[in-house]
Amino acid sequence: MRKGFIISAIIGIIGSFLLGYYASPWWYVLLAIVVALFIMGINDMRQTRHSIMRTYPVFGRMRYWMEALRPKMYQYFVESDIDGRPINRIDRSTIYQRAKQEMDTMPFGTQLDVYEEGYEWMSHSISPKDFHKLDHNPRVTIGNKDCKQPYSASIFNVSAMSFGSLSSNAIEALNAGARIGNFAHNTGEGGISPYHLKHNGDIIWQVGTGYFGCRDEEGKFSPELFTQTASAPQIKMIELKLSQGAKPGHGGILPAKKNTPEIAAIRHVKPHTTIYSPPYHSAFSTPRELVQFLHQMRQLSGGKPVGMKLCIGRKSEFIGICKAMIELDTYPDFITVDGGEGGTGAAPQEFSNHVGAPLLDGLAFVHNMLTGFNIRHHIKIIASGKILSGFHLLRAVALGADACNSARAMMMALGCIQALQCNSNKCPTGVATQDPALAIGLVVADKKQRVANYHEDTVKTFVELMGAAGIDDYKKLTRSHIYRRVFMNEVRTLEDIFPSLEPSCMLVNKIPERYKQDFEMAHADRWY
Repeated sequence: MRKGFIISAIIGIIGSFLLGYYASPWWYVLLAIVVALFIMGINDMRQTRHSIMRTYPVFGRMRYWMEALRPKMYQYFVESDIDGRPINRIDRSTIYQRAKQEMDTMPFGTQLDVYEEGYEWMSHSISPKDFHKLDHNPRVTIGNKDCKQPYSASIFNVSAMSFGSLSSNAIEALNAGARIGNFAHNTGEGGISPYHLKHNGDIIWQVGTGYFGCRDEEGKFSPELFTQTASAPQIKMIELKLSQGAKPGHGGILPAKKNTPEIAAIRHVKPHTTIYSPPYHSAFSTPRELVQFLHQMRQLSGGKPVGMKLCIGRKSEFIGICKAMIELDTYPDFITVDGGEGGTGAAPQEFSNHVGAPLLDGLAFVHNMLTGFNIRHHIKIIASGKILSGFHLLRAVALGADACNSARAMMMALGCIQALQCNSNKCPTGVATQDPALAIGLVVADKKQRVANYHEDTVKTFVELMGAAGIDDYKKLTRSHIYRRVFMNEVRTLEDIFPSLEPSCMLVNKIPERYKQDFEMAHADRWY
């Protein structure tokens, strides 16, 4: 193939030159093209990295071009409305339509196979409630006995996404949308930027293992910097991130090309370097110390609600945290449960695909443990992990959540097209990039209203579903309201699949068999 290429190129060069010289000067255009291809082919044969290009000069490049085009061609011309991953076209279209306030109804019935294993639905009532008489803006008050500044949160908020991962325009639009819709915007672990504060939207400040925005020169937690930052009036709650669904146990990564001097100043790190958040916290090393650290953060913040975010892994470790809470009589104001299906952050595929409990499993477990230890009344639960629609909200609440957070759906409300370029700094819609030439395409004045629209319509649909179930208060939703087909001819409720626990059962030696081993392995003074 290499010899054939060289012979063909030489013939092409000589032939086009002669045609240009004797026939018409326009043939010199062909000559220029052939020469360019010849140079390209020589470079292909000299390089040693790609075998196909080395063996098949020029033509071998087509393989890489087609590989790059494949996801885009597949998304637009091959995949069905229900097959797209990680978010299918039906859900994407619903988000876009609600954000733009376009018609979001579906013609001609469902495209889902209602007899397929895993299909879920809600049980409705013959006597539904009048939607117009229900509370269209359900909220939950977060703050327990030790909290001095409780926060009234929407049941649907923006999940954690850092400035650095997202562009400044995207951060502004999310926060401005939260301001319009009266819901909260989680900062992600990357610290608080001026773009988070510019529009005065309510903020949940997330503090991760890197302690960005509240770290000393050695990367340790700085109480002084934390107190200074936490005093901002826009910060309504503080969330300590133990792990996230996209990559539990891995730590965050900010590529060097995204670490601009501006981001480095916000995070207190060196610019133009790849920043790795450690997978563990240096401020504590046992469940007891974790609970004490949360208490310290609440005191330093002036009594604002403080909670933690985690993706469930070893169940014994969470039970150990519960034991430490009871011994110290100190509780976080909220716990955010992330699912393994979550993920705006970049991570190795092994972590994204095979580490961490999915949301429904983790959420049911956390609610059960807090109930079994009789501490559920102290702590609100926030569900995070592929929450896209009103039904997803309703299902999470039925399993035990008080509120929900969403990241990717909010990105799509901004205009994200699921190009899967989040980790490359080449996001074509200007959402997940630090390239000014790309970020400029995201117009804050337009996108902020789309974020607010999507939030409003999704909460509205949640309330409509609640009314269809004959319920006038979302706190009355239970696991028995949601059904799942587990086999073609067998249907179970979520109560059957995730059985609830009796209050205090973990304290009075009525521990269900499935939790006994984890309970015995759990300790307040060590993780395992």
